Amino acid sequence: MTLETKKSVFVELGKFLSQFSENGSMQKSDVLYNDIFFEDFENLIRLSQSHNGWYTPEQVYFSIQSWAEALTKENIDKWLSAYSFDSAQDDKNGKTVALILAGNIPLVGFHDFLSVLITGNKALIKTSSNDQHLLPFLAKYLIAVDENLKDSITFVEGKLENFDAVIATGSNNTSRYFEYYFKDKPSIIRKNRNSAAILTGKETNEDLEALGEDIFRYFGLGCRNVSKLYVPKNYSFDAFFQAMFKYQDVIHYEKYANNYDYNKAVFLMSNFKLLDNGFLTLKEDSSYASPISSVFYEYYENLDELEKRLQEDTDQIQCIVSNNLTPNSIAFGETQKPQLWDYADNVDTITFLLTTK
Repeated sequence: MTLETKKSVFVELGKFLSQFSENGSMQKSDVLYNDIFFEDFENLIRLSQSHNGWYTPEQVYFSIQSWAEALTKENIDKWLSAYSFDSAQDDKNGKTVALILAGNIPLVGFHDFLSVLITGNKALIKTSSNDQHLLPFLAKYLIAVDENLKDSITFVEGKLENFDAVIATGSNNTSRYFEYYFKDKPSIIRKNRNSAAILTGKETNEDLEALGEDIFRYFGLGCRNVSKLYVPKNYSFDAFFQAMFKYQDVIHYEKYANNYDYNKAVFLMSNFKLLDNGFLTLKEDSSYASPISSVFYEYYENLDELEKRLQEDTDQIQCIVSNNLTPNSIAFGETQKPQLWDYADNVDTITFLLTTK
């Protein structure tokens, strides 16, 4: 398959995904193979929460729409224009790349899957037990669009064997296992990361409501979710909590509510001072990784000193959200809308796949 053919296949997938919405899915006449896949995918979306309690229809639809917006010809062309595909576009030099995927948010491993296939390689995929259904379904759709992909996509349940490189995502603990187990293979090993936001007290209500999206989307389970706030001395959280009120319905999800009750109880038994609005707790803490239903905060006195610290901690941070207070900061409300060229951990997956021997 040529590069242009592979691009077109994923554009067709984007068109397919664009039909599905929480506000009402609607078939489009120009989408391929709707007669085979449309109804089954809609049913799978509705069943996702039975497979994983965190995968509510709202969250799954959001992920699907995000990928539908990403998989356009314009976006794919822009993304890949920075690379030379001379050695990979005809698939003759393709490698088998093992993908060990996470399952914290819906389709979290799709970018790796896409990157492997678009570079002319074969994907040997081990899905997370928390997300075993969505990606295999989309793989079937891709193969229906172009059956040449059939030999490039393999899902495995047992031991990974006969591969040339690996991309693995896990916790800090599992990453040590991955690093040892795959020490003889070219690899990208991803660890725990968290995202932080810098506030000044001058944010608008719209800014803070958008920040709520960065905090609560996917119930805070993603590495791009804001789990840490940096605020100036004497910062008042009144406006922050007022803006968060928009997301109060999150407490009606049983799994989130259970985490809120448990983590709040643990904090209180440890005599930690908390700020609490009934569905979110704020705790002053120097760590980046806060538990579900809680956000840590820390005071700063000087933005330059804070920027220096964030640079020193770059291996722990996925995103920084602010009103352009630091280089490469992300606007409020945009953390869960990465572009194709926004790489996890700032590791360029395409370059890795094109240059690995």
